Amino acid sequence: MPNLNFEFTEEFALKMDQNDPLRSYRDQFYFPKVNGRDALYFCGNSLGLQPKSVKTYLEKELENWANLAVDGHFEGEDAWMYVRQKSKPALAQILGAHPHEVVAMNNLTSNLHFLLVSFYQPKGERTKILCEAGAFPSDQYALESQVKFHGLDPEETIVELAPRAGEHILRTEDILAKVKEIGSSLALVMMGGIQYYSGQLFDMKDITAAAHGVGAYCGFDLAHAAGNAPLKLHNWGVDFATWCSYKYLNSGPGNISGIFVHERFADDQSLPRFAGWWGHDEGQRFLMEKGFIPMHGADGWQLANSNILALAAHQASLDLFAQAGMEQLRAKSEKLTGYLEFLIDEISGNSGILEIITPRTASERGCQLSLLIHKGGKAVFDSWYAHGVVGDWRNPNVIRLAPTPMYNSFLDVYRFGKILEQSLHDFA
Repeated sequence: MPNLNFEFTEEFALKMDQNDPLRSYRDQFYFPKVNGRDALYFCGNSLGLQPKSVKTYLEKELENWANLAVDGHFEGEDAWMYVRQKSKPALAQILGAHPHEVVAMNNLTSNLHFLLVSFYQPKGERTKILCEAGAFPSDQYALESQVKFHGLDPEETIVELAPRAGEHILRTEDILAKVKEIGSSLALVMMGGIQYYSGQLFDMKDITAAAHGVGAYCGFDLAHAAGNAPLKLHNWGVDFATWCSYKYLNSGPGNISGIFVHERFADDQSLPRFAGWWGHDEGQRFLMEKGFIPMHGADGWQLANSNILALAAHQASLDLFAQAGMEQLRAKSEKLTGYLEFLIDEISGNSGILEIITPRTASERGCQLSLLIHKGGKAVFDSWYAHGVVGDWRNPNVIRLAPTPMYNSFLDVYRFGKILEQSLHDFA
């Protein structure tokens, strides 16, 4: 993106914050402290900050439990039997979906396994899975075990696509060409929406279309994309997706995941799935009879009843997203990340200490910049932390920084720039 006449001055950063329509949201989060001072927190890609409203949302459910006990399932403003419905409008907005295509449930890797039961059904020559090389370990392990479950060899069945020699990101044309090359042998394309290490935002629309063009399903792990990048899962025709809520969705450590299943499968009982009581037809659930009848849409992939306290914390954050709106968050994100990129380039110059490996085009990334450290290694990261910068170290030599639009400021980014400036002298 153009640099918008960015300046490496405190005055500029303060002016940008003053004109930020989302500036008030920063005050709705708790910031951790490093050495007694509020941290410069750029780690929302690993764990989002706690909304101050979470305590109130949790206390409300604790009171319902105390005062209603088992009757809380059917009584009260948010009867537990139906409380999953409350998160659907915000999730639909964030994912670019219809409410019946999304549901909050389980955890990400569990959901991925349940979705693969439905959408990875190798038959005949159509057995291959295409994913990006260096996918997040959970995805790798899930795919390996699913392939073995079907009696196949992961080394022969899973095709991992790596960037070209000397490059850090996958070219879209290479992904599409590989899909076409595998062709009738391809059963599934399963990738991260944003590559966790490089920060690359994949072209999910074109990848999905390519997969469908050769008769394969297409799904995405949106752990680093949900609440971060603009998503239009329904319009793109994505078959399925799952995500976690504890990164950009700020819902608490290890908190609830969610799934998307395109509406063309909403009532498709021919798809195999692992069934559970909570996915059964809501109108007949308490008849307690044999014979699973899935609920309409994504709800039909549920197994167990809802985790009420997890959903309460989740809702506290989702309500903030509904108020702020993804369009405004994305607009700020592009400016904020662009400012961080500008400062890194301006300050590091030709020092040779670090290199941005995340795409330079705003439409090809979220708010994360991954910095390849060429000199100093983890000592650079430790030095930044000592000065209050909370980022994320990934072996062997990458620091990930995520200026998150919901709560980070331009002044945060400017202050990081001053720390970076000093560290360049220390590690030159």
